Amino acid sequence: MISINLRPGIPPLKRIEDKTKIDIRYSLIAPYANAHIFWDKKEGEIVYEVEEPKINEEDRKILQKIEEAMVGLMNLNVAVDNTMQSMIEYIDKTAKLVIDELDIKISEEIYEKIFYFLYRDFIGMNEIDPLLKDYFIEDIECNGIDTPVYVVHRVYRNMRTNIIFKDIDKLASFVEKLAQRSGKYISYANPLLDGSLPDGSRVNATYTKDVTSRGPTFTIRKFTKIPWTPTQLIALNTLSPEMLAYFWILMEYKANVLITGGTSSGKTTLLNAMTFFIPPEARVISIEDTRELNLPRENWLPAVARASVGVGKVGEVDLFDLLKNSFRQNPDYVIVGEVRGKEAYVLFQGMASGHPSISTLHADSLDTVIRRLQTPPINLSPTLVNSLDCIAVMAHALIKKKHTRRLREIIEVVNVDKSGSTLINTPFIWDPSHDVFYFKKQSRVFEKISARYGISIPEIEAEFLRRAKLLFNLYKGKIFAFEDMRKIINAYYKNPKNVLEKYGVS
Repeated sequence: MISINLRPGIPPLKRIEDKTKIDIRYSLIAPYANAHIFWDKKEGEIVYEVEEPKINEEDRKILQKIEEAMVGLMNLNVAVDNTMQSMIEYIDKTAKLVIDELDIKISEEIYEKIFYFLYRDFIGMNEIDPLLKDYFIEDIECNGIDTPVYVVHRVYRNMRTNIIFKDIDKLASFVEKLAQRSGKYISYANPLLDGSLPDGSRVNATYTKDVTSRGPTFTIRKFTKIPWTPTQLIALNTLSPEMLAYFWILMEYKANVLITGGTSSGKTTLLNAMTFFIPPEARVISIEDTRELNLPRENWLPAVARASVGVGKVGEVDLFDLLKNSFRQNPDYVIVGEVRGKEAYVLFQGMASGHPSISTLHADSLDTVIRRLQTPPINLSPTLVNSLDCIAVMAHALIKKKHTRRLREIIEVVNVDKSGSTLINTPFIWDPSHDVFYFKKQSRVFEKISARYGISIPEIEAEFLRRAKLLFNLYKGKIFAFEDMRKIINAYYKNPKNVLEKYGVS
């Protein structure tokens, strides 16, 4: 019986200061595919090699012959929709039928190797399937033919791999497969793809040499099924316990937050972590172009935009439509994955009319935020920005020669006039020279909460400090699991005294 283990476990990888000493192997698809990360002396860099079963040229021709025959027999709906075990059995049965029909003579050992490639190419995602199975990989990048596929690794960051597409037709066929698995369509007439794979991973691809000179390309941003928890972000020093406690207060009292930063700076990661603090009974509606959010709650309605079919934008449902509709569904919180167009106007109107909202925006500073909101395609009146309570600015950082992410600052919006001039307060800031976070006691948002809810400033500040201590103690106690964090925060809303006593906060 053929057996494939797609979850062989997550190895504990240690950061090694001396890169030339790196030589690590771990399983991706047991027992067939491994990752081998090592220092390449010739190139003078760390490389990532996918190790798969070795087959000779004669066996490769047999594999090709079997695959060509199976294409006509395969019912891909059966293969893709069923359980993994039934998919494996289906491939095995079909392959053996073809081998009998073609009277191919191969040993059991060679058949097992060939079977892996059949599984990989029919059920999996061809050459990059092992990369998609690697827990540590965040991004997979192909820049065209005759150039290595690159990966972004959680521990060792950017690395080239030993995967190279050498045939333009084969790469084009693979991009078509990405489109099919995303439920989208790509062609010479529509050569750009933006979609989500069945596991939630985000894929962007191009199809022709006219668009990208090296031929078809693709970039896959892997979806984290279990999002980073607040305590994990403390462990990574992405932000401080005080920053998280501040967001916790803001989420409880329905503040409006905009998370900004550059590409891959950790905006969605922070957004997911902040949603842990939304009261458990609250109704949340999230709206995205491609699904990335994974919220730790039951009362959640996730909505995803839909592209048009054919000419005339038939069947298109964009962020603007979804957002307008969401305000009619009685949300306690509205979350927009990313604003970049006319939907921003509806979002800020919603904030102004009392619907607490959280969103992200590509911008690396407050000035850039105001400029982007004021200029096309958003064209927002500057005074509407007053609906925002605070802006959290995420940034890439190089700490001790390691690439990481930091919450650079939290900016409270005090006032924006018609000319776009802003009055702000910055209660939290990150010092890159010492890699530490500073916060000052005065918060204008706490003052707003005090005025809205009739709670004194000292009461809010005392509660803020209690929650900061609690989060720090949870981090010290190594409580990182998604479910554990969800239960503790939900329990805090019901009985804070018990939770504080249990985790040693006086």
